[in-house]
Amino acid sequence: MTNKLDVSIVGGSGYVGGELLRLLLFHPHIHVKQITSVSQVGKFAHNAHPNLRSATDIQFTHPDTLESCDLLFLAQPHGYSAKNIEHFAGLAERIIDTSADFRLNDTDTYARWYGEPHPAPDWLNKFVYGLPERYRAELAQANYVSGVGCNATVTNLALAPLAQAGLLAGGRVIADIKVGSSEGGARPNEGSHHPERSGAVRSFKPTGHRHQAEIQQTLGADFDLFMSVTSIELIRGALVTAHCLLNESLTEKDLWKLYRKAYKTEPFVRIVKQKTGIFRYPEPKLLAGTNYCDVGFEVEEDGRRVVIIGAIDNLMKGAAGSAVQAMNVMLGWDETAGLEFPGLHPV
Repeated sequence: MTNKLDVSIVGGSGYVGGELLRLLLFHPHIHVKQITSVSQVGKFAHNAHPNLRSATDIQFTHPDTLESCDLLFLAQPHGYSAKNIEHFAGLAERIIDTSADFRLNDTDTYARWYGEPHPAPDWLNKFVYGLPERYRAELAQANYVSGVGCNATVTNLALAPLAQAGLLAGGRVIADIKVGSSEGGARPNEGSHHPERSGAVRSFKPTGHRHQAEIQQTLGADFDLFMSVTSIELIRGALVTAHCLLNESLTEKDLWKLYRKAYKTEPFVRIVKQKTGIFRYPEPKLLAGTNYCDVGFEVEEDGRRVVIIGAIDNLMKGAAGSAVQAMNVMLGWDETAGLEFPGLHPV
């Protein structure tokens, strides 16, 4: 254990906390010191995460008994981290917060999208947005990293090559996102009740989704972005179908060149566009448990409308996986450490 980093998880009984624990238990450089939960104090991890039975004998402790560690993951609902950030900063030199508390770097933007002033405005600019594909250099120098929104992540990675090339400037994007039930978290509610959720194709945020602010912050605001989110019969996964009206016409060959150049060295972004077979385009089902983002595309005949398709596991690349990837970058480790699982087929 002497050469391993002591890492703890605050909020270890939720879905994201469970994924963090699963990844960190098998990470070559990590020793999991503590996992906290108000509701599970004294119980073994497998009480909340039965997939980890026999993988660890660690027990949940109360957040009030949290000890100092090298790096602290915060996996609590929105608002908790910001209200307690001074306390947590006193316990760990490095913090990765998976909530939305520190994703936006502007106080006015935060207040607009979250409906209230930020509880710790002085901390906003201390956090780096935890998407390595866009902020790798900044993450390598960071001590504080924010989580990523799952819908924002799949859309950011789908659109980034077009935005970087200036092809979206003055244009318009309509991003239609289909999501699984795990986006709602581990705590049940009326909408997640099985008779209400099963078989659903339910639009729950046709306009004004908060993750839109993360996309505009990451890709720039020089194009009009319209975003809708729909719940579907799926547990893990987010799929974006982004209709992009470009400022110039492109061919399929142009798109291949653009996306290959953007992602040829990225370990967790794959271009998925085949001419035959049922898996011609990205599909979330194949990504369950993985840190991959698959991106594909199709071009309208006139080349002005391009449809970009992106898929992720919302709990992994959309949350815990990106957090561990960001940690690897922060500490100068192999970026893929602990994240090599390729997924399953069939599932």
